[in-house]
Amino acid sequence: MDQSTLHEFLDATFGAADLSELTKISGGQSNPTYFVTHGDRRMVLRKQPDGPILKGAHAIDREYRVMNALGAQGVPVPKTILFHEDAETLGTPFYLMERLDGRVFEDCSLPDMTPDERRAIYLGMADAMAKMHSVVPSEAGLGDYGPPGNYFERQVRRWSKQLFASTGEPIPDLEFLANWLTENQPEDDGELAVAHGDFRLGNLMFHPTEPRVIAILDWELSTLGHPMADLGFCSMTWHSAPEEYGGILGLDWTALGIPSKEEFAARYFETARTSARLSDFHVIFSLFRFAVIFVGIRDRVAQGTATASNAAEMAPLARAFAKRASDLVG
Repeated sequence: MDQSTLHEFLDATFGAADLSELTKISGGQSNPTYFVTHGDRRMVLRKQPDGPILKGAHAIDREYRVMNALGAQGVPVPKTILFHEDAETLGTPFYLMERLDGRVFEDCSLPDMTPDERRAIYLGMADAMAKMHSVVPSEAGLGDYGPPGNYFERQVRRWSKQLFASTGEPIPDLEFLANWLTENQPEDDGELAVAHGDFRLGNLMFHPTEPRVIAILDWELSTLGHPMADLGFCSMTWHSAPEEYGGILGLDWTALGIPSKEEFAARYFETARTSARLSDFHVIFSLFRFAVIFVGIRDRVAQGTATASNAAEMAPLARAFAKRASDLVG
């Protein structure tokens, strides 16, 4: 990204000031993300990647739209500043949002915390999800943010199709799960919420000292969906081991102070705008979906087209998550 061009844009937008920081944030973001400090404005810039883009991919306009709408409803998200769709400026469209100071936890066991602190963090996570799901999409201007209804039917069909398109070695557990999920879908109950799509501890920023979420991050998978999709996804933490994408299965939750999955869900339901209830189906679907994602990573590693630096170590997780889901089916 051309620093002088960005500086000119910021000066024209906010008034002349020094561009004292432009630092690319490392990590797994599919959309390039930068810390930007212009005068006394501390911001985050997020842009589409350069090069050809598949239809519907890297839709940063959707990220900006959903954060802008949910922020107006009191959901903890970064404050949006502006969206700039003219690709001539920085090569691709981009947006700016405020930069927040807080804590992001990648290790779900929360080392170096007391049991009371761990419990409070988990309950704060449940509260943030409930707040997000309590927004009525149509009242927030998000009534057309995704197709309404039959969410799980569409999702099971989508991920099963992706599974069977794999050219790698078949995983019997996954083929079994694709059929089981097709045959055991709950009836569509009409529940509709903004579904984050990747709601987990590592995508939340907590207050520097309080067990309170100040920002839900990484909205690139968000759509209109069923609230139990997010709760089921978040519940995978209790069904995967520390070496399996950082879960807590096998740890002594009581000693650590971490609430059980049932306690976590109960806290969520205290304030969530939903009459739905979490079932094994929702967790099994989430484990299946994640396993299929890892199948794709495995195939790209085999083809030599994987881009993530840790792709090779993630590839074996397809079988691990398939096994966890099959164990839940019984």
